[in-house]
Amino acid sequence: MTKPFSFATLAVCTALAVSFVGSATAQGLRSGGSGSSSFSLPSLSGMTAQANVTREADYIVALVNSEPITRNQLEQAVARVRQQAAGQQLPPAAQLYPQVLDQLINTRVELQSAKEMGVNISEPMVDQVALNIAQQNQIGDLAELRRRVEADGLTWNGFRSNLREQLTLSRVREQAQNSRTQISEREIDDYLLEHGQGGAQQAASASVNLGHILIELPENATADVVARQQAKAQSLADQARQPNADFAALAKANSNSSAERDQGGAMGLRPADRYPELFIQSTQSLPVGGIAGPIRSGAGFHILKVLERPSAGNGGGVQVTQTHARHILLRPDAQLSEAAAVERLGQMRRDIVSGKADFATLARQQSEDGSAEQGGDLGWANPGMFVPEFEQALNRLQPGQVSEPLVSRFGVHLIEVLERRQGTVSEREQRDSVRAILREQKSEESYAEWMREIRARAFVEYRNTPQ
Repeated sequence: MTKPFSFATLAVCTALAVSFVGSATAQGLRSGGSGSSSFSLPSLSGMTAQANVTREADYIVALVNSEPITRNQLEQAVARVRQQAAGQQLPPAAQLYPQVLDQLINTRVELQSAKEMGVNISEPMVDQVALNIAQQNQIGDLAELRRRVEADGLTWNGFRSNLREQLTLSRVREQAQNSRTQISEREIDDYLLEHGQGGAQQAASASVNLGHILIELPENATADVVARQQAKAQSLADQARQPNADFAALAKANSNSSAERDQGGAMGLRPADRYPELFIQSTQSLPVGGIAGPIRSGAGFHILKVLERPSAGNGGGVQVTQTHARHILLRPDAQLSEAAAVERLGQMRRDIVSGKADFATLARQQSEDGSAEQGGDLGWANPGMFVPEFEQALNRLQPGQVSEPLVSRFGVHLIEVLERRQGTVSEREQRDSVRAILREQKSEESYAEWMREIRARAFVEYRNTPQ
């Protein structure tokens, strides 16, 4: 049956709605996903606690770049933490208050940084997030959502202000992560090798034929000899870069490498791992025909030309096993413990397997994921698209099988594999996919580094902290 609306459910769906604005896929399962952009709003009981504290005398407990954090703001934040803990043991007040205050300071610093970076959340964007929340909770329109929000003790303006703040935090964190997260071609190669994606065809697509000219350096060469040989190598590299240059002729006439000189410098088509790492690092981003060098090694100076890549410019791809699956996601919160979520999904699984219930129908009614409207359908997925714990469980299932409840970093899942197929993914598509995976894996570290830097630059003055 349809879940009853509650403010705790609203908090979960708000986070989903914010994720939805940033991406067309709101599944929250993509590999390396970070929780730094998610947020939750106070529950109704938390708001009641806030109403109580606001009747007390207010004063400043900290200044963040001259912007105050007040006692009431801290009390409200502590009330939310205590309400969301739902019976879990918390630190004593003497530890809890400073911890919560520190988080408030971090948030204030982030919001101030957002202003400096020009992050602006428009009214239409806030409207869209609110509409997403309404749709997630099977609420007809914004007017009905407003009525239910106000019935839970919030003002509509306060609700929208909270949405705007969380959207701002999400956007500034995303910008900070993206600006600091760089992925090298070598890292992509290592990932593909480690995960075995593409098998033999991947090995073929990683093969290359390099042309090579070596300008040798004798042992214990003097500075004058080194300079003379470097100048010669530079001249040859400049000639090789000229339009219509004959690299083979240059190699035959000048290269000190007898192994390739007679073949015009061609080293032959071979897997990348059979070349010196220096050669691969220097040429991996070059197109066919590209020239690298001169590059110095212990042997001397090298000029390299990319003569051939099997998949370059021919639309070639690699064969991968693609999986079509669907899932139901429950996110534990103050009203639903992880153990209760596991039990609830376990009962759903028994009903599905026995034929008493339909997976897609339950997903539409119960799943707290952006795929709920599609009956939990995740579409066709290539290897590496989901976080490891989810993908490992997915790979153990045969088509038609429904998993036992699975706990991941995003919540508790029930997974069904619908079908599998062999699909072709172009080398560019595969590398772009891996780049996105590695970027997300690094994003949390990038965010933490950025947070440390902006916090260190901020002027923070602590005043009296209530106990």
